[in-house]
Amino acid sequence: MSKPTRALDGRARDTRVLGVVGTLVWDTIHYRDGRQGPIEEWGGIGYALEALSASLPPGWTILPLLKVGKDKAEDAFRFLRGLAGVEAEPGVHVVPEPHNRVDLRYFGQLREAERLTGGVPPWEWPELGPLTALCDALYVNFISGFEMDLETARVLRAAFGGPIYADLHSLFLGIGRHGDRVPRPLEHSAEWLQSFDAVQMNEGEFDVLGRVHGDPWSLAASVVGADLKLITVTLGPRGAAYIASAAFVVDPFAWPRTRGQIAVPGPVRSGKVASEEEIVDGDPTGCGDVWGATFFSRLLTGDRIEAAMGTANRWAARNLEHRGAGGLGLHLAGRVEGSARTAQRNATEGGAGGGVGDRGRPA
Repeated sequence: MSKPTRALDGRARDTRVLGVVGTLVWDTIHYRDGRQGPIEEWGGIGYALEALSASLPPGWTILPLLKVGKDKAEDAFRFLRGLAGVEAEPGVHVVPEPHNRVDLRYFGQLREAERLTGGVPPWEWPELGPLTALCDALYVNFISGFEMDLETARVLRAAFGGPIYADLHSLFLGIGRHGDRVPRPLEHSAEWLQSFDAVQMNEGEFDVLGRVHGDPWSLAASVVGADLKLITVTLGPRGAAYIASAAFVVDPFAWPRTRGQIAVPGPVRSGKVASEEEIVDGDPTGCGDVWGATFFSRLLTGDRIEAAMGTANRWAARNLEHRGAGGLGLHLAGRVEGSARTAQRNATEGGAGGGVGDRGRPA
């Protein structure tokens, strides 16, 4: 799968660049079941960046393509520069708008409320296009749901020659008067789905899609084809499922070859990979982001789909043991104990719990 590519400084290079489109979010996480909180930490695309930093092998550079509010720019750059394999400066644009902040409220592992304040503007193609030219593959995660509009997504697919994987997440969320995120149907869903080679959603989002069009699995079988080749559906503690068209192959760099074709002959196939991990009572924030980033990174490095999903299941389960994105990559790689587990153990032993900035200790 190797090929010569351009360096970020314009010179030839042997490494590849994964562009990551999303939104860094400053999270405040509240619990109603007696666990310590609130926890304030970087979240949003930070979970995916931490997972990619831990899972991509040498020979890859991670290029965040982000907009950051001026009020949190210094903190954001400090976080990004601390991630192994991440090239922070070229793709991060500082904007005058207040940065995205989200209040998350949980009871156990059930999210009861999500409220957004602030918000950076979406990418427009004249801004985003030159940055994607630096990349060999793209991971897009709709953390806010406003990273780009449909027109930009369609231009991206037409202009970018590498594979594009997208987690559609917050495209399924609207905003109430006070910033509360509420589920909504995805307008122009067929056009959104066809804008990417592979898409991810969780079971609830998949059901929302299905309520509009009928049975979601029948819909999925009808929309995968030459353009959209793969749909993955995360199932929480039960693992994840997928549906793939005849155009799907395990090498993501072959995905763009069938774009625009009328059809690719062959059957649609589906499958499920159950989670084999013991699910702990921890912090579920970011599990889907860790899952998707890990899954795509394993496909990029040559894993078959079931093996990639198995690794993604394990790392998403491991994310439950950590609070916030900061330091998560070290925990996923097994180099530190997760901060949520540390806090739980300290509480059991009568010690001090892990508060803000307690990102784990050597295991």
